[in-house]
Amino acid sequence: MSIIHHALVLNLHQPAGNLEYLLEHAPWEAQEILYALDRIPRSLWGYEDIARVHLALSGTLLETLSNPGFQQRVYGIIKCGDLLWHLQNTALFNLLGSAYYHPALPLIPGPDREEHIKRWLGIGRHLFSQTRFSGFWPPEMAFTMELIPLLKQHGFRYVLVDSLHVEPLEEMSWQELRYRPHIAEYGGEEIIVVVRDRELSDAQEAGMEYDWFLNELYHRTRLCDFPPLVTTCSDGDNGGWFRNTSEESNFWGTFYRDFLTGARRDNAILRPAFIQDYLDKYGAKGRVRITTAAWNTGDHSGIDFIQWTGSQRQKEALKRVEETSTAFHQLKQKHLGAQALNPEIAHLLNEAEWHLLRSETSCHFYWGEAWVHRAHEDLDTAWTQMNTAAQKLK
Repeated sequence: MSIIHHALVLNLHQPAGNLEYLLEHAPWEAQEILYALDRIPRSLWGYEDIARVHLALSGTLLETLSNPGFQQRVYGIIKCGDLLWHLQNTALFNLLGSAYYHPALPLIPGPDREEHIKRWLGIGRHLFSQTRFSGFWPPEMAFTMELIPLLKQHGFRYVLVDSLHVEPLEEMSWQELRYRPHIAEYGGEEIIVVVRDRELSDAQEAGMEYDWFLNELYHRTRLCDFPPLVTTCSDGDNGGWFRNTSEESNFWGTFYRDFLTGARRDNAILRPAFIQDYLDKYGAKGRVRITTAAWNTGDHSGIDFIQWTGSQRQKEALKRVEETSTAFHQLKQKHLGAQALNPEIAHLLNEAEWHLLRSETSCHFYWGEAWVHRAHEDLDTAWTQMNTAAQKLK
């Protein structure tokens, strides 16, 4: 039997201002999140020979962790600067590119998608002294084939997608579809698709033992006539399994340490892997298409984005996002077409744009109607800036 290659992917996201709010109103919850983040590199020290972890950090989380004021505020809980430094250990971590404000990309206007990606690349390159990011993590694993040319334009080699939404365009076994990277094409551009195993990812998020995981992977891949790549993706800072401060009761102390100990054995059949290393050695095979959808949430499958679009208020807010985006880009083009660019107008448009982009944060829509007002607050500010700019353009 071939070695089973396992790609561990953790999504780390906190909405803008959320940690600051929790520190004020729910300090223990904020500390649990910060400990969960800080625990990641510390749990892997001494395992540089075998541990391999992919991290997808949202732009808003990186912005918070790198903010000097926030760093000073949480000093004594964790050292944010040290954490960001430790995450640059390329023996342990592979950092995935993403979209800055963590939007569900298929749900936001096309012209805004690129700006989210460009802004994430800006902060990612700045904080991690890294010019290129091989993999792309679509927030909420929300993907549409229309994104492929944009991702290729910005240098991404592969994108992670959920197993439920992958459709083969040629004959494939169940094992080939899940455990082998594939090629997807749109608009004349191709990208490698790496498939997340949904059921195993659910187990990773909820809590599991190493022996169970090893047995499950053995039975799932035993018919593979190729080296399988099993990819599990979940949040890494949410839920008791990752937040529990007891080493004997969290993911790192209960599961992953046993995994690494087993992987060090000479006869190990399961080993951690970086996706890019697997691709360098084995490549991708088979063509697929990806249906437009997201990953599963606690209540929904990700199909039709019901978690984010299920109520009338959610739909109305997303419609307002689209209307605001259209008006913003028209105004921006008018300014760019003016005989001389006005610095004051440029500043107003920049202020409007980041409020527009922040309004598209997936969390504004994820919690039913509880956070929809936050999207409207950002959109109100964007319109204020746009209207002032429009008056000056007359």
